[in-house]
Parts: sequence; C-alpha cells; structure tokens
Amino acid sequence: MKVDREKSEFLDDMIEQWQSDGLINEETGDKLRKSYEAKNFDWLRLAQYAFWVALACGFIALGSLLIDNSILNYLKRVYNTPNIVIAIVSGGLAGWLYILGFRRKKSLPHLKFSNEAIVFSAILLTANAIAYFGKVLDNGSGNFSILILISVFIYGTLGYIFNSRLIWIFALISLGAWFGTETGYLSRWNYYFLGMNYPLRFVVFGAVLTAASFIMKAIPKTQHFFLATYIAGMVYLFVSLWALSVFGNFASLDEWYKVRQLSLFYWALISAAVCAASTLFGLKYRDDIAREFGITFLFINLYTRYFEYFWDSWHKALFFSVLAASFWLIGRKAEKIWNVEFLK
Repeated sequence: MKVDREKSEFLDDMIEQWQSDGLINEETGDKLRKSYEAKNFDWLRLAQYAFWVALACGFIALGSLLIDNSILNYLKRVYNTPNIVIAIVSGGLAGWLYILGFRRKKSLPHLKFSNEAIVFSAILLTANAIAYFGKVLDNGSGNFSILILISVFIYGTLGYIFNSRLIWIFALISLGAWFGTETGYLSRWNYYFLGMNYPLRFVVFGAVLTAASFIMKAIPKTQHFFLATYIAGMVYLFVSLWALSVFGNFASLDEWYKVRQLSLFYWALISAAVCAASTLFGLKYRDDIAREFGITFLFINLYTRYFEYFWDSWHKALFFSVLAASFWLIGRKAEKIWNVEFLK
C-alpha cells in the first residue's frame, strides 16, 4: 500500500510505540512496516493543486471580462454578440457541464478532482449567465442585488437536486453577498442600516445562519448540507466579530481614526466572550467545529489587541521578544497536549 510520506512516518512512530509498550512483537512490527510504502511523489496532491490553480485562473479571467469595459467593448466590436446570446450560451454550457459532472461522479468516482473542476466551471458559467442576463434587464436603478438573489435560488436548487455541497457553498456565499448589497441598497448606500455598519450586520447574519444550520440538521432532507451551512455561518459570525472588535460600529475610516482604540474595548470583550462561549460549548458537547472556531478566534483577538495597544508604545525589540515568547509557550503547550493524545 502506497501512502503519503507524512502518513508513513506516523505509522512508523505508531508501530515503534506499540513495540515498546509490548502490544506487538518485533516480527509483527516488521510485517506491518512491509505492508506499506512511502510515495516518492504525491501525484494526487499535485493534481488537486493543479486543478485549483486552473480554476483560479479561469475565475480571474472571467472576472476580468465582467469588470473590464475595454475588453467587453473590444469583444462587442469583434463579435457583436448581444448580451442575451451570451447569457443563453453561458447558461446552456453550464447546464451541460452540470449534467456531465454528475454523470462522471457516478461512472468515474475515482476522478474526484476533475469531476469537481467540471462542476466548478459550471458554477462560474452560471454566474456569467446571470450577470449578462442582468445587463439585458438593467434599467439604471442600481439595484443589482436581485440578480444575486436569483443566483442564491439557482445554486441552492441545483445543490439540493444534485446533492452537491460544492454548489451549496456557492449558494451560501451568494446569500451573504445578497444580504450585504440588499441592506446597502435599502439604506441608499449610506453607512448604516438600522443603526448597524457592515461588520455588525454580518454578526447578525452569521448568527442567524448558524442557528438555521441546526434546524437543517433536524430535517432529514437537509441533513447533508448541515456541516457546510454550519461552518459558513461560523465563518461569517467570527470574522465579523473580529472586524467589529477592530472597527467598532463606525462606518467610515475618518470617524474611526478620531477615536482611541481603547474606547472600543467593549466590542473586544463581546467578541472574546462569544469565542469563550463557543469553546465551552464545543468542549461540553464535543463539537469540534465550535471548539476550534472559539479557540482560534480567541487567540486572534488576543494578538489583535496586543498589536493595537502596544505597537506604538513599546520598543520593537521588546514587542517582538514578548511575541516570540508567547508563541514559544503556545507551541510547547501544544506539543505536550499532542504527545498526550498520541500516547492515548
């Protein structure tokens, strides 16, 4: 059996530990070591990274077409293709790629990354079709959030029909984009919506999405999407809480520059309290996601406060010495915890 080099080293350590503990004899240990072999090169990982880079380049290329008027005007002069035709062609290609991708998932399940690349390409073409369809219907109102809402329903429906977490994730991303643009449009692009700036709005959005994920968990037909929705809700919630702890409920940088960072300390306390509550919840109910989000963002909050309060007042040698010592202590403690878990 060929395994990654890291897994091979881990198995070597485990077998050696079992021998030293008397769980297996030397002969059994030798048989186990001969049952696997470290790969010289991880071609599967190369394939994964190659597909990621290819898709990223395709996404950048598509984005350049959508935002660069000079390229769009040039293409119009060369091909003189109406927007509605581009929308229909993109939609047709997207539909064909969806069908192809999910047929390949059934007939060629071992080609995981290429199948996902096909589905991802279909997702991008869907976005392109919606964007050009919006150009056809544009009446100059500036309310493009309706197009994003349409993409939410399209991605959500396709994700549900094909039982695809990848498409469902794009539905959740589109849902967040719609929420931001819709609240901006309703407030006439002012700084506040119902007295909330963007970070505070997305704290509420993330909390609601996280709560909705547990409702989905209780419904058999949507249980498959619970984990993706749960993680997306936690990302929205904790990233927004961190941004709120830095900028407070100020909407413009000019206002934020006028206040001392210490005056925003109560936002930092709220953020830290939510992180601590998430960590305790994860430990009590064995929820790894809640625990890891809580611990990770608690450390991010602590180091953010450290940079905010001591960067200007301390000498840089002292500042980075304390920073190095703190990371060394964290690494030492993590190493001890890992060794305990490893021996168990």
